Amino acid sequence: MDTILKTGVSRRAVLGAGVVGTAVLAMPNILRAQDKSLKVGVYGGYFKDSFDKNIFPEFTKATGIAVESVAEPTGEAWLVQLEQAAKAGAAPADVSMMSQVAMLKGQTTKLWTPLDMAKIPNSKNLIERFVNKYPDGSVAGIGAVSWYITLVTNTDVYKEAPTSWAAFWDKANADKLGLLALVSNSFLLEVTAKTFFGGTNALDTEEGLLKAFDKLAEVKPNVRLWYRDEAQFEQSLKSGEIPMGQYYHDVTGLAASEGHPVRSTFPKEGGVQDSGCWALSRASKKVDEAHIFIDYMSQPAIQATLSRKVGTSPTVKRELLDLSDKEFAAVSSDIEPIIPRYDLYTTKSDWLNQKWTELIVG
Repeated sequence: MDTILKTGVSRRAVLGAGVVGTAVLAMPNILRAQDKSLKVGVYGGYFKDSFDKNIFPEFTKATGIAVESVAEPTGEAWLVQLEQAAKAGAAPADVSMMSQVAMLKGQTTKLWTPLDMAKIPNSKNLIERFVNKYPDGSVAGIGAVSWYITLVTNTDVYKEAPTSWAAFWDKANADKLGLLALVSNSFLLEVTAKTFFGGTNALDTEEGLLKAFDKLAEVKPNVRLWYRDEAQFEQSLKSGEIPMGQYYHDVTGLAASEGHPVRSTFPKEGGVQDSGCWALSRASKKVDEAHIFIDYMSQPAIQATLSRKVGTSPTVKRELLDLSDKEFAAVSSDIEPIIPRYDLYTTKSDWLNQKWTELIVG
């Protein structure tokens, strides 16, 4: 499992930690002469280091394609860079790992070259929700990795694990919660809709969204910290100062394995599953190499390696994986997940942020 993922600087914060940098893996000169290479953008920090060590060299051995890995900058800054570069006919990376909201925003300008699924036969292994499509049905991106936000507790304070997200609303938990501070990365509206309103389709209308906001506002007396700094919450969770909240399943599991009194629970309503896609810039000339790369990354064996070495949840069907029950549980769950309503964060972003500030964190 991965330490970012494990250190409090998360792959989520990382949507590129630090500045953009590149690291070219050592390759025979003959391959460079043939220019059989590919620039791949991945989330920065330990996440990128894990790919450089565990994934890219094996891909090169299998295909003869050299990889130049590029650390993506924070948030949606990489989307802006890719857009600006594409207008100039340049590609800072041929293939990039993109958030789902960035995928949708990139679709609006046709930033992503539609993928030829006939050249990605391993796409048949994917869970359907990890195939990102344009409105016309063409494929914009393929699921690269996923991860879970779960209900976490300090085991010294909570001897029994909670079974439902509804625990956040329990008056017994006043001033005990640590929750993510942004509407677009906490996915608390989706949690509220799944827990109290039958599912995330309750968010289809503004009326439904306002009902979810009102219900979520009831949790405010229980919130000790609205956090942006994951390391701050992680430390408070370990110490018991803030003994309950939402956090990343893999990071929490690692902390528990290191002896800290913490646990991660998949509530009966499901954990929140977020993910990143492989997408090909329209400015890239490496279309063939990109398809080979995405097909390689969609193999069950590679997804299992990612789970073991990088700490991500597989984007392929579980029955195709050789992960043990323990290995699978370290990164995922068989409980049907809560899938974020990414569409809302592109079509109603300003309105959601305004209501979030007015009703929740204001």
